Amino acid sequence: MHLHTLIGRFAIFTAGAAILASCSSGENNSSAGNTDSKEETRAYETEKGEVSIPSDPETIVTDYYAGELLAVEADVSGSGPDAFSNPFLEEQLSGAEDVGAPLDPEQVLELDPDLIVVMYDDNYEQLSQIAPTVHLPYNPDTNVQETLDTFGELTNNQAEAEEFKDTIETTAEKAKKRLEGTIGNDDTFGLYELTQNGDLYVFGANGGRGGQAIYNALGLNAPEKIQEEVMGGNAQEISMEVLEEYSADHMFMTTFDPEDTGESKENIQESDVWANLDAVQNEQFYFLDFDTYYPYDPISINEQIDLIADKLAE
Repeated sequence: MHLHTLIGRFAIFTAGAAILASCSSGENNSSAGNTDSKEETRAYETEKGEVSIPSDPETIVTDYYAGELLAVEADVSGSGPDAFSNPFLEEQLSGAEDVGAPLDPEQVLELDPDLIVVMYDDNYEQLSQIAPTVHLPYNPDTNVQETLDTFGELTNNQAEAEEFKDTIETTAEKAKKRLEGTIGNDDTFGLYELTQNGDLYVFGANGGRGGQAIYNALGLNAPEKIQEEVMGGNAQEISMEVLEEYSADHMFMTTFDPEDTGESKENIQESDVWANLDAVQNEQFYFLDFDTYYPYDPISINEQIDLIADKLAE
């Protein structure tokens, strides 16, 4: 499995000629065509150049940024399927529709959005004919605070973005107090992922898997080797034979196992490498649920802070 599949989102790169025809026909049924000429707009610089977007967008469709948009209290009427498997977004997305990944222009058209925000540029031209479309490539920011700034500015909800920053800070401070006296000042913390076919990855702070909760919000330290080799990116593939070199006092591992076979997890637990890790011998090796720790939007990160603190406090 390619690293991009693991650290990014699971996008399917297809497009239909019939869809293109329906979105670019002579009969303009798009919200772009029906927009009130008096609606206030502003220029927004994107990877595709400058886009004129609503000053205060009211109905937004996105492929993978539902959590980021909801964190700044923007309205999400449609999202890609990833968001609906996120346990922290279930309630807020109860009225939203799954519009596919990549976004299905026909389904998007039915929702009549006034803004579309995409991580991937599949169907970009068709989507742009429906509503102003902003392309924000995967992982444009280096921490959750920057992410909130980005989406607060995009939606003109800067005050809401600042409020959520305060929420995360408060959650982190309370969690740190719960951890006082339970972990050593010099303890190190590492994030790892095992795939269904046995590939092994080490994650930094900005590739999901609880990285922002552990390294940013809680301010916990990675081992020196991870700091030097992984923190500058999202993740790094390693072999099982060198896992000990990247080990930490506390090790957190997700397992990407979509078929729920359990084989890769069972295999690692039966290995001598795993058994000889200090974290295993000290009962400080934690398996984490993939769906819970895969997301890296602000809402998920805020919840992950408490979950990580609870595991360490046990």
